[in-house]
Amino acid sequence: MSRIIFCIFILLVACSETSLQKSQNKPNILLLYIDDLRPELFSYGYSKIKSPNINLLAEKGIQFNNAYCNVPVCGASRASMLTGMLPTKNRFLDYNTFVEKETPEAVTIPQLFKKNGYTTISNGKIYHHLDDRTEDWDEVWRPYAFDENDKNLAPTDYWQSLWKDYKNPINASIYKKTDKGPAYEKPDVSDSTYIDGLMTEKVIRDIKRLKKENKPFLLTAGFINPHLPFNAPKKYWDQYQRNEIKQPQNYNQIPIDAPKMSISNSGELRSYNGIPKNGPVSDSLAISLIHGYYSTISYTDALIGKILMTLEDEGLDKNTIIIFVSDHGYMLQEHTQWAKFTSYNTATQVPLIIYDPLTNTKGTTNALVSLVDIYPTLVELCKLDPPKNQLDGESLVGIFNNLDSKGKEHVFIKRKNGFTLKTRQYSYTEFINAKNNKTIDKMLYDHRSNKTENRNVAEKEEFGKIVTELSNILHSKFKENIQGK
Repeated sequence: MSRIIFCIFILLVACSETSLQKSQNKPNILLLYIDDLRPELFSYGYSKIKSPNINLLAEKGIQFNNAYCNVPVCGASRASMLTGMLPTKNRFLDYNTFVEKETPEAVTIPQLFKKNGYTTISNGKIYHHLDDRTEDWDEVWRPYAFDENDKNLAPTDYWQSLWKDYKNPINASIYKKTDKGPAYEKPDVSDSTYIDGLMTEKVIRDIKRLKKENKPFLLTAGFINPHLPFNAPKKYWDQYQRNEIKQPQNYNQIPIDAPKMSISNSGELRSYNGIPKNGPVSDSLAISLIHGYYSTISYTDALIGKILMTLEDEGLDKNTIIIFVSDHGYMLQEHTQWAKFTSYNTATQVPLIIYDPLTNTKGTTNALVSLVDIYPTLVELCKLDPPKNQLDGESLVGIFNNLDSKGKEHVFIKRKNGFTLKTRQYSYTEFINAKNNKTIDKMLYDHRSNKTENRNVAEKEEFGKIVTELSNILHSKFKENIQGK
């Protein structure tokens, strides 16, 4: 009898060790999720942008030069990426998207990894809403959100009252009284003073703790910057000479023959103090805003550098897949527009860098990809079973082995009633009446000759065949996305 018990004990120990070994062999995931970042970085060829740490990551991994969001709005874009599902007429509409309300049946990225034995930690802004799908994570954390407050507010509401995080006392006072404030500030403070700095310190603590736990993890760092207001320590503003900052060439030009409904009113920017409610901002103010945007990028880059250094110091870089990505692009007065909320390329193209130390592939690729492709990519890299009949994207692992791959034939993008089909050569958008599904207007931009999209050629005779072809694809392949189920 004692021999039987001993054998059972040995078997249990062996199974436990085998299970632990399998767990240790699983790659970790570090998601660096940026808000409002267009691919205007040093590694993307913009030498004026100072982003050395992101550049080093790009040199180690794979940089995607033609990556696109599927919705140019933060909440909806994040919901789409984290579920791997495309937007539709009735799903993932705006910043106020809740995954648990719009797709309660979806298995999200963190949920899948949690089910497969990963420790999942949400730091900073991952889902737009702090209280969305909290069960997907072992831990949800944002600076200040869970502090006691004298307003009797729930964490998500308290966070909404704090996230603009002004450090100039006058600005902070104005914000507290009016819920508004200036569009930027540059106090002489340390990196850890602002919310993103506090979040970075939390991520660093997590890395050190997770190493000791010896369990695979999905760790996130959700940065607020470079979202408005453009708040960053003064030293990052000082990295740029104001007289060297230029407005985009098409800053006061609506594209020739563009539909009026394609141009946004830049409502997000206009909600800040000192911004005119209508019409263009002054040239001086525009330069200050662009200066602030660049400064917040450099600030974010420095924080990312601290996280990556800690990962390396703890020896976890050799088994951690790193995803660096933004939820959408950003307009800096191109075609008179600021922020996102538009179908134009500058608002929809995003930076994407994937570092996989296990395949050790590095370089750049011009393959056409989108954010819904990230979910199936992680599934394949980590050898997990994907949720059935859910994922709309395609794994990018094949591109790792062939950086000359062309990628997708087309990317589907939705903004309100604008439905866009992005191909390698063109960007085609139809504005569709929601009631009768009839096309109201359309625009086509030839990215082979003009990716800045200064002329709509949808009505030009020589592009008639292209318009017909792209329209047919849009209304056949994406019929349910346009008309709703």
